[in-house]
Amino acid sequence: MKKSLLPLTIGGFGIGMTEFVMMGILPDIANSLHISIPVAGHLISSYALGVVLGAPLLVGIAGNYPPKKILLGLMALFTFCNALSSFAPNYEIMMMTRLLSGLPHGAFFGVGAVVASRLAGKGKEAQAISMMFAGLTVANIIGVPLGTYIGHTMSWRITFILIAVVGLITMLCIQKLLPEMPVVGESNLRKDLKLFTRVEPWLILGITAIGTGGLFAWFSYIAPLLTEVAGFGSDQITWILVLAGLGMAVGNLIAGRTADMMSPIKATALFLLLMSVCLMVVYFVAPFKGPLLIMTFVTGAVAFSLGAPIQILMIRAANGSEMLASSVSQAGFNIGNALGAYLGGLPIAAGLGYTSPEWVGAMLAFAGFVLAMTVYFRQRNVASFELAAGN
Repeated sequence: MKKSLLPLTIGGFGIGMTEFVMMGILPDIANSLHISIPVAGHLISSYALGVVLGAPLLVGIAGNYPPKKILLGLMALFTFCNALSSFAPNYEIMMMTRLLSGLPHGAFFGVGAVVASRLAGKGKEAQAISMMFAGLTVANIIGVPLGTYIGHTMSWRITFILIAVVGLITMLCIQKLLPEMPVVGESNLRKDLKLFTRVEPWLILGITAIGTGGLFAWFSYIAPLLTEVAGFGSDQITWILVLAGLGMAVGNLIAGRTADMMSPIKATALFLLLMSVCLMVVYFVAPFKGPLLIMTFVTGAVAFSLGAPIQILMIRAANGSEMLASSVSQAGFNIGNALGAYLGGLPIAAGLGYTSPEWVGAMLAFAGFVLAMTVYFRQRNVASFELAAGN
């Protein structure tokens, strides 16, 4: 990995930790704040809403600044807001701090993806972006299990202090290791918003929001699935989350290479279909510890294979509005986060048990696959038309 990509990886680690550690410490926060687990799940949705609001807003405000300054400012906001979460005295304040913590998430990954692609060698853009997303996967191997362990044995508040420390380290690395990069063209939010006058970006956003909702319907409630259905002890959740993180790391590596070898839309459709199948398998093997552990690894791998190809897909559809498009793509991921957490919690609240979110997730992933195939056929028809016009 290029040294200049390291700050993006570390930033991805911190963001991945604050996003996904909630799934592991959800029961601890619910108990501490005297709320139910489904209600605590709204904290996940609140963070996701912050990402959706912050991604286009912050990129629009900061678009004319050099990328290095933008990334430093976003990580400063991330650090401050996660520190605030550690002091939240009640559910209402925690909802607000999680919303604020999500604001820089999409913008950081959006700007970071464009920076990574500019630092990459020719034909290796997806692999460079996957190095940024590698921070998310390492977070799920190390950061999330560590934060979950601290949340179970000490206090979930200390977990958020640790996340703020990672934010400070990221800021230092951005300052020292990321090269100065000029602003490419003058950013004009009104001009950039013309991106959304075309159908394809909306379809890609739909793929991202609906398809990845399948991941979050599963992962948002993985802790009670493991303890209440499979019969694992709460002290074993940490190590099972490491297993899920290892799967995500493998999937992320596969994604970068796959998206550079085949078209991003083909890779996206393939992984969404596989995710739908995996979630249905999880539903049936949930009571059995061994098969569930295998599927935890496999489902994590398949789900995280989506990151790089979807990001490249949106950047290529941007037509001069790469930063906004890339950040909005991250907003789409977190619409999926909110959608999956909310819809996955509905059957639990209705008394259908902790395996019921898997069916919700499978349907969301399959709906994403259908949208991906729609984009694939649109792109093929456009290519055929251009070829015919050239002849």
